[in-house]
Amino acid sequence: MNYDVYHIPVNFTDAGRLFGLFEIRNAVETVLLTVPVLFVCIAFLPLSLTPKVVVTLMLVVPLGGFGLIGIRDDSLTRWLSCWWRWRKRRRLMLYRGEVQSK
Repeated sequence: MNYDVYHIPVNFTDAGRLFGLFEIRNAVETVLLTVPVLFVCIAFLPLSLTPKVVVTLMLVVPLGGFGLIGIRDDSLTRWLSCWWRWRKRRRLMLYRGEVQSK
């Protein structure tokens, strides 16, 4: 008997990810989120170069990490759309006293 042996690579689930960790959608959202902050910091902060770089990194690095990771493994826009739909469709349940039994 001749059996064909197929080896499944360790990184088979990494397809469509950046560096095997981050989804491409999260990476694009991170770039769109951090580039304006980077531009505003570099263009409008009235500091010399070294403090400007330090302040910019203090803002951009956590924002970029938050964008790459997302919320509960979802991208930020996906989470925001789900939250917005929930917020729009939610209803209030009110309790108006005791239940009357007959």
